[in-house]
Formats: sequence, C-alpha cells, structure tokens
Amino acid sequence: MAFQINAELQYDVLMRSTVLLNIHALATQNQTLRLESFQVTPGVKWEELPMGTGENRYIRLETGNATKLEVSYTVMAETRHTMVSHEEIQGIPISEIHRSAISYLFPSRYCQSDRMGRLAMKMFGGIDHPYHQTVAIADWIFENIDYLSGATNEETSAFDTVTQRAGVCRDFAHLGIAFCRALSIPARYFAGYACNMQPPDFHACFEACIGNRWFIFDPTRLAALNGLVRIATGRDAADAAVATIFGQMQMTGMSVSCVSDEFQPLSAADLAGRALLIEP
Repeated sequence: MAFQINAELQYDVLMRSTVLLNIHALATQNQTLRLESFQVTPGVKWEELPMGTGENRYIRLETGNATKLEVSYTVMAETRHTMVSHEEIQGIPISEIHRSAISYLFPSRYCQSDRMGRLAMKMFGGIDHPYHQTVAIADWIFENIDYLSGATNEETSAFDTVTQRAGVCRDFAHLGIAFCRALSIPARYFAGYACNMQPPDFHACFEACIGNRWFIFDPTRLAALNGLVRIATGRDAADAAVATIFGQMQMTGMSVSCVSDEFQPLSAADLAGRALLIEP
C-alpha cells in the first residue's frame, strides 16, 4: 500500500545550533521508498548520519548564521504487513530469543521496567501467554490513561504516566513497553507517520517481540495499524525523537500529512483473532 507523506517544520534560531532531525522514513524489508525529497533553508549544512543505537535515519543540520530554519520532507512510502492468527503465535523462553531483541528486555531512560515489576505481575501475571498479556496491557492503557495533550513533557517517563494517568502517544507507548519488559517480553518504541490520523501529527506506538516476531500495538487507538509508516525504532523516545537540538531554537510551525487513495483501515472486526506484523 502506498502512502504520500509530507512534513514541514519551522524554527526561529536563537543562537547557532546543531540539530539531529529524525523525520525520514526508513527503508526496510517491508517498506520501500521512492520520490524522496528533503529541502532546508539555503545556507544550512546537512548530512545523513547513521547511528549505532536503534534504527533511524538521522539528519544532522548546522544552522550557521541562519536566524530561521525551514525543513521540508516528502516521500512516497509503500508498506507491506502480515496478518497472523493468534493460534500461530507461540511464546518462547528467553534462552531462545534472538540476540537482536535482547537489548529490548532491559529498562531504559523512559521505560523503567525495573520499577514496575510488581505492578505488572499483579495486573497481567495471571495471563499465561505473552501475546495475550500484551493485548491486555494495550487495552488497560487505553481504558485507564487519559489522552491529554499538554499533560506531560519531554521528561515524563512510564512510571510518571502510570501515576498521573494521563499522557500522549509517546507516553502510552512508553508505558506499554515498560509493562512488557517487566514481564520479560522484549518491547521497542515505534515512531512513524499514520495515515489519516486526526489531528495529523507524528505518531508513537510500540512493538512486542513474541516468538521472535515483532507485533505492533497502538494503545491510543488513534491510528489504523495497517496505515503506519516507520520513521524509527528504539529503546524509547530517546532513540527516536523527531528533533534533538544542541543550542537554542524555538518551533514556530509544523505540518504533517500521510494520505493514500487506496487505504482501507483495518477495523476491530478485521483484527479479531489476528495480530499484525509490520516487520518480521
């Protein structure tokens, strides 16, 4: 399925700054890109900067003497997904988890699973299959955490969210990841674009590794799972932030769109008894 993506960011540059920008879609086994374009304010130097943590396509920008920074990114992304029957999903012991997933078992900056083990076991430990535990986690977050813009900031962690019971997609994802890891289920942060999401914005979900396959979950229920386009994967938002600024800048504008003429969102009925894989 093909998605037309457009993202524009505008900043006032208050002092000379360096920016690590993370808005490029990833090229993966199940996500191909074409007609990609990236433009910045004339005179601003930039380069693509591969990183050793997570999966992303950081762009490093040096503002130089610019007082304003404008960024425009467009791409046509084609994605493929796989539907898997619940009966086909098998849990495996940690001794058999693929080594690429091991780092997603550990606590991280925003996902303090080591502080949430007792709560996770109390609420979800009685469920005997890791996939059904993860479904229960996503359902609990949707039913018990209020989606409230402005309720959190860049310092808010999963532990804060479960205490305050409010947040945005980033916080919902962090909480899902922390609960999963507390139950010895590898989980990772998904940052991306979401087709026809209202209001249009960047979006965050989480993936859980069960039987060495990564299943996608969106506890906000704001986006159709088959309408997601991956920007980045990481331990948490620290690995996948849209912009990390070294210096002083102030955002003055942002617009994001992800649309498709052929998109048909999966409904709850479509997903009954089945799970979705974006990547193997």
